[in-house]
Amino acid sequence: MVQIMSDSSALYSIAQGKEVGLVVNPLSVSVADKTYREFEEIDSDTFLKLVIEGNTPSSSQPSVGETLSLYEQYGDAPLLNITVADGLSGTYQTASAAAQNMPEEKRKNITVINSGTLCGPHRYLVQKALSLAKEGLSTEEILNALAPSLGNHRSFLIPNDFDFLRRGGRLTPLAAKVGGLLKLVPVMTTTKDGKRLEKFALCRSFASAMETICKNFLENKVGPEHYITVSHAGAPALARQALEKLRAVFPDSQIDVLNLSPAFITQGGPQCVAIQYILK
Repeated sequence: MVQIMSDSSALYSIAQGKEVGLVVNPLSVSVADKTYREFEEIDSDTFLKLVIEGNTPSSSQPSVGETLSLYEQYGDAPLLNITVADGLSGTYQTASAAAQNMPEEKRKNITVINSGTLCGPHRYLVQKALSLAKEGLSTEEILNALAPSLGNHRSFLIPNDFDFLRRGGRLTPLAAKVGGLLKLVPVMTTTKDGKRLEKFALCRSFASAMETICKNFLENKVGPEHYITVSHAGAPALARQALEKLRAVFPDSQIDVLNLSPAFITQGGPQCVAIQYILK
């Protein structure tokens, strides 16, 4: 059976991964002069508290050594590693480099793919791959089954604090400064190559931001065949507001609310909300 592997962008801890047969390689965050593997050594609530107290966070991908260790442990059988979007994280590059450093007999078993996305859609891809692997499909068959989803997804981010995006290079300093002065609600989206975030719109309120996002979903023919997620960083009230709007516009779609991990809180900041869809 093909072993499925992913980083913690798919919002699984190592223990949660074990429960479903998933190998998880955690991302790391640094805050208050300490570095933690997310979900293993720090949870989102604790991390949020430290950030809100004024500590500036940073994040990093799993090291080549950590990835090599997992490949050595699981690489005797076919292994499919589905990583967070290349460019938004260096994880794909690290995972690919680690695979190239494996002995030939194990290297040929390892396939690394760039999901082109993160969080909710990434989680869906991993869950679908797990289901297909348990059905006995080969790596090639799993990739063929994932292909339609890999080509049909979109992510939007509504940050509460421009500074986190500016520090992470996700927003130009000028846009951050202007947006902050105008007290507007920004809507960010991934670029076509999935490697960066760019400004999609500036709105007057969170409600108007959701209207803008739903309009784009409708233009892209999002419907019952898509999976929609609302992921947030300590913003349950905003997440509920987003969920209510999405359920009103897309009553037949599966919509889940998820908590963002520390690594993505580092980029989006406290109180940010991500709205995403992916074709099932």
